[in-house]
Amino acid sequence: MTAVADAATTVPERHYTHHGGRGATPHRSNPVVIHREITTLDVQPGMNIAEFGTGSGYSGALLAELAGPTGTVTSLDIDSYLVKWANLIHHERGLGNIRCHVADGTAGFPDKAPYDRVVAWCTPPLLPKAWVDQVADGGLIVAPLPIAPVPNMTVVTKVRVTGGQPVVEAVFTGGYIEATASPKDNLDLPGRWVDWEKRVPTPSWISIAWREQDDHLHTGARSTLDLLLKDAHTEPYAAGDVDWPSWRTFAAHLADPQLTMAGLTPDLWAIGHSTPATAAVIQQDGTILADCPDSPSLAALRGWLTAWERADRPAPETYAPSFVRTDGGWHLRLSR
Repeated sequence: MTAVADAATTVPERHYTHHGGRGATPHRSNPVVIHREITTLDVQPGMNIAEFGTGSGYSGALLAELAGPTGTVTSLDIDSYLVKWANLIHHERGLGNIRCHVADGTAGFPDKAPYDRVVAWCTPPLLPKAWVDQVADGGLIVAPLPIAPVPNMTVVTKVRVTGGQPVVEAVFTGGYIEATASPKDNLDLPGRWVDWEKRVPTPSWISIAWREQDDHLHTGARSTLDLLLKDAHTEPYAAGDVDWPSWRTFAAHLADPQLTMAGLTPDLWAIGHSTPATAAVIQQDGTILADCPDSPSLAALRGWLTAWERADRPAPETYAPSFVRTDGGWHLRLSR
């Protein structure tokens, strides 16, 4: 039995996620992926650990169990309600080596640095410089990072910090809620990079990688969303079911400036190509929508899909990751 699985036998998950006093919290992740990320983190007794995204408190309790009485866990969340309850539940269980704080996790928590390990359950816009600066030499960061400037295009990364520089050791399928400056109540709408949204007659939204070329009225984003909502051409994807983690990673790695993501119907994401005058996307259910049958964007999307199929629908783990340094941190890019 692994150390994480062993720790999980002593930490009552449902006591955290469905606490009798607080009730169920929607801000929680699947225990399977929590265990995977914490296993990747390789926590050892006595370590000083930071986690960004307190959530229900369950992940922090696992970290505290693994760090042991000589270790320390600092947990941050922007939501004071979650922090208060997590602190109380930890106290009720007699955990003295973890403390939760209300703070913006993207700035880290320098008061308790340096950290041997950092784990994030929310997605920053890039790997923050503050995280790297607050990790001890040789330490690890396990966190979801964007691979394109649109929502939901992420991978979970294992990053080693040596000499103040981050190096990606591995990437995995996955992603978590976007890190935001205030508590996020609407979990159906992305927390970042939504360029236009409509709430009537039904909720819909659009994210365009070419937002810097749009005007202050978001005319391009508005027109693109309208093209996909009003009398759009539709067709099924001839190759059948869409492997969404594989497809979204492939689309992101192309780094095409016309990349577009949208939510046109509830519970369905869509990825494709757009300009202010043309648009085409494929939804998770395999439905392709475009402004017209001979749309240039539809031709571009078909080309992307053909290239994806020829590459045999590669898994996210098969890409070569690298960092691009910029102000405030590092952008993650994938290549083949």
